[in-house]
Amino acid sequence: MEQDKRPALPAQKGRGAVTNNESHRFNLPSREADGDWLDDREALGDAPSKLRTQVTIEAPKSILSFNKSPDIPFDRSINAYRGCEHGCVYCYARPTHAYHDLSPGLDFETKLFAKPNAAQLLRETLAKPTYRPAPIAIGTNTDPYQPIEKPYRITRAILEVMLETKHPVGITTKSDRVIDDSEILAALAVLDLTAVAISVTTLDPRTARLLEPRAPSPTKRLSAISHLRALHIPVHVNIAPVIPAITDHEIEAIVAAAADQGAQSVSVIPVRLPHEVAPLFEQWLEAHFPERKQKVMGIIASLRGGKKNDPDFHSRMKGKGPWAELLHHRVAIAARKSGLGKAKFALRTDLFQRPIVKGSQMELF
Repeated sequence: MEQDKRPALPAQKGRGAVTNNESHRFNLPSREADGDWLDDREALGDAPSKLRTQVTIEAPKSILSFNKSPDIPFDRSINAYRGCEHGCVYCYARPTHAYHDLSPGLDFETKLFAKPNAAQLLRETLAKPTYRPAPIAIGTNTDPYQPIEKPYRITRAILEVMLETKHPVGITTKSDRVIDDSEILAALAVLDLTAVAISVTTLDPRTARLLEPRAPSPTKRLSAISHLRALHIPVHVNIAPVIPAITDHEIEAIVAAAADQGAQSVSVIPVRLPHEVAPLFEQWLEAHFPERKQKVMGIIASLRGGKKNDPDFHSRMKGKGPWAELLHHRVAIAARKSGLGKAKFALRTDLFQRPIVKGSQMELF
C-alpha cells in the first residue's frame, strides 16, 4: 500500500472527525444545544472544543423506518436524532448527513437534528388497524442517549409509549445515560419486552477519547451494565467496531470486564468504512496514529476483499479472510471462558395493546 505523503491535518480537540470532508452546507435555522462533556476532560488536560453544537428541530411525518436486511435481527427502527455529538470517527451513519447537504465530517457531530414529535408519531402509527407488532430497534443509526437527550428527552418519551402499549423494543447505545430510564426499562423487562445492547470499543480512556470524544468513558459504560443487570434488565455487549492494530488487542479484556459486570452475551463487528467514512478515518489515523496507518488500512483491506469497505450483506458485519476468522474465534473462546453466550433475547409481541389516539373514533368507546 502506497504511503500517503500529504501532511496530517490538525486534530480538533473534543471532536472525532479532523475536518469537514467535502462539505456542502446551507444555512439551516438552528439553536445552540447545552454542552455536555460526559468524561472528565479537564482531568485529562483537554480544553473545550471551539466548535459549538447546534440543534435543528425536525418535524417528520413518519417515525418508523423499515428494512429488509437479512443480516440484522429487526425489520423496523426509530431514530430520534440525526447526527451524533458522541463524534465517533468510525460511525457508519456519518454519510447520512450528506442528504442534508451537510458534511459527514465535523457537521455530523456538531449540526444535529432532533424530532420532538417522535413519540406522538409513534402512537399514531401503533394505533393504525393495519399495524402488526414486532420488536422496534432504537439506536441503530445514531445514539438515542447522546448528550442532547438530556434536554430533549425524546428517547424517554418513546419508551413511555412502548410501556403504555406493551410493545417490544431493543436499545443500542454507548452511553450510561440509559440508566436515567431504568425504571421504564425494568417495567418492560418484567414483561420480556426489552433488552439493551451496550457498545464497548476499548477499555483505555485515552483511546476512547480519541475514537469517541464525547461518548461516556469505558468505566461508565461498564457501570451501566451492572446497574441495568441489578434491575434484571437483559444486557448484551457489542465490541463494535474493532479497529485493527488499535483496539483488537483488548478483545479478551473487554469480554472479561463485560462478564464481571453481569452482561449475558457478547458479539463483535470489525470496523466498517462506507462512503465518506473511509477518508475521514484515514485523516484521523494521520492525525493520531500516523505510524500505524499503513498497517491498519492494510488489515482492513484484507477484511474487506481488498477494498476499504464491503457493503455486502452478512460479510459487512463479519468481515472476510483469516483476520476476520481469528477475530471471531478469539471472541468465541473468551466468551466461553467468561460464561457468556450469543444474544438470545426473545421479546414478546403477544402483549401489544393498540393505543387510542385523541380524536379517533376509538376514543368514543
